[in-house]
Amino acid sequence: MKKIINYIKESYTELVQKVSWPTRAELANSAVVVLIASIILAIIVLAMDKSFESIMTFIYNKVF
Repeated sequence: MKKIINYIKESYTELVQKVSWPTRAELANSAVVVLIASIILAIIVLAMDKSFESIMTFIYNKVF
């Protein structure tokens, strides 16, 4: 039990004293970057999906 209590105390000390937390501005900038990257990735996946759908529709209309 003493090891668990020691672990919790050391974890708390590390989080309070050793971790460098981002500022509000840094956090906002990171969020914007993630949002833009997510939108770009979603557009790429949408384009791939639509092109695959068009190819499959073309193939099925020719074959059947």
